[in-house]
Amino acid sequence: MATMSGLFIKTHLHTHSFPKTQKPHFTTSLKLPFLPLSHQKSRPTTRISSGLIEPDGGKLIDLIVKESERDLKKAQVAHLPKIKLSKVDLEWVHVLSEGWASPLKGFMRESVFLQTLHFNCIRLEDGSVVNMSLPIVLAIDDQQKGLIAGSGSVALLDSGDNPVAILNNIEIYKHNKEERIARTWGTTAPGLPYVEEAIKNSGNWLLGGDLEVIEPIKYHDGLDRFRLSPAELREEFTRRNADAVFAFQLRNPVHNGHALLMTDTRRRLLEMGYKNPVLLLHPLGGYTKADDVPLTWRMRQHEKVLEDGVLDPETTVVSIFPSPMHYAGPTEVQWHAKARINAGANFYIVGRDPAGMGHPMEKRDLYDADHGKKVLSMAPGLERLNILPFKVAAYDKTQGKMAFFDPSRAQDFIFISGTKMRTLAKNKESPPDGFMCPGGWKVLVDYYDSLSLSETAKVPEPVPV
Repeated sequence: MATMSGLFIKTHLHTHSFPKTQKPHFTTSLKLPFLPLSHQKSRPTTRISSGLIEPDGGKLIDLIVKESERDLKKAQVAHLPKIKLSKVDLEWVHVLSEGWASPLKGFMRESVFLQTLHFNCIRLEDGSVVNMSLPIVLAIDDQQKGLIAGSGSVALLDSGDNPVAILNNIEIYKHNKEERIARTWGTTAPGLPYVEEAIKNSGNWLLGGDLEVIEPIKYHDGLDRFRLSPAELREEFTRRNADAVFAFQLRNPVHNGHALLMTDTRRRLLEMGYKNPVLLLHPLGGYTKADDVPLTWRMRQHEKVLEDGVLDPETTVVSIFPSPMHYAGPTEVQWHAKARINAGANFYIVGRDPAGMGHPMEKRDLYDADHGKKVLSMAPGLERLNILPFKVAAYDKTQGKMAFFDPSRAQDFIFISGTKMRTLAKNKESPPDGFMCPGGWKVLVDYYDSLSLSETAKVPEPVPV
């Protein structure tokens, strides 16, 4: 990501429990500015309504087995061929089980995989189209393929050999990795994080089928209470009488520029006539690249932001989005937006270079910084979602705080990129006053301190791209 005025980051680390008095989700008042609806020429006029947006396909998919049937399913597992899931595979089971990918009912079979890969959408039986830009697939190797041969169902196990799910009516088809990578990322350059993690060494076959997930997926990391499903989020938005839900995805710690942007979005929605717009502040909780701040630490930082009063806990729900991160730019941001429809969001905030990263081989961004928001405004299957591009926030030296960038006095602003922010924290240096609340910044410094860098090891200032 080129600047921190856009979105955020994540990974994994030590368990941390929030105070017992903490509610099972955050509520805060973050908001972001966006272009006038007149600029979104391919979008229909926004309508004020009190109901939540319908899930893709008209029904939220729930693939978790009823509690009364779980013992029966566990017994069935004993008689089925078994496939052990990787960590990323398990995250995709989680995503599918709760309906984030509605109307998918399991890992993609070949016809759906090809539609996703070549059209970024799938056509339903009634002829309607829903967006689906990322393949959600399960790779197996030659040995596993031989083991499954002749079976209609397969048991899926976690790393501890515990039964997770049963995949029924299975279909096995060729995993053309080069085609998948090229179509998803627009490049086959070595060093793409998700490719290295989940595709490069995976099997040459893909296994599709219908999922029956035996129990809700839990991680036992102290954060499960923040992993609200789409159904639970919809219940919460309904309880709050939300007449609009606007979603903001996070992969980084929250700084004051993000708070400014989110606050401005809510103000504008109120001006449009909504009475109670609610923010879904939705940090990504699945796989992220190694240099991203781990989820546990990000959640600690978010807590401090709330404690310090930067965010209002009355108009925002903070929850963890369980999807793995691809860093696939305009292709992936469609998935991020589509999943939030299923959680009840009818507005999606998009910034500069969403889901992007630096090129793995060259000193430049992998994607054009503006293509993500442009693609979202045109993407098939996302017509019902209102896309909210936001203005750039930067540090205003004249005011000593984060403010909207004014090109007429560009010399007054400092852009603090994610790389710059991480470098300051690693070196235990302070950002300008007003960039991030003190409590939140201390969490970030403590994280890098925990990595046990040599006391004398200074992180070099990165070369600007």
